[in-house]
Amino acid sequence: MAEKIVYAPQNVCSREMYITVEDNRVVSFSSIGGCNGNLQGIGALVEGMDIDEVISKLSGIKCRGSRTREDSCPNQLATALKQYKKSKGK
Repeated sequence: MAEKIVYAPQNVCSREMYITVEDNRVVSFSSIGGCNGNLQGIGALVEGMDIDEVISKLSGIKCRGSRTREDSCPNQLATALKQYKKSKGK
């Protein structure tokens, strides 16, 4: 059964992320705020991808537009998925 995650990212331009997961895969991703074209592209690329692969590919990406310059919307998506996995005991 698909589960919807609503995540409030920290230190980045995106204000809210919506992630749908099912069977350890990302079904869909969208965001409010942030670089619209880039976030649409990320959504298209991660659709159907295994959660662990998304985490592996997006963790640690930095953006000079983030408040700390040490974070990014892709990294925050990875953080949201890590938190989801932790909440499920995975």
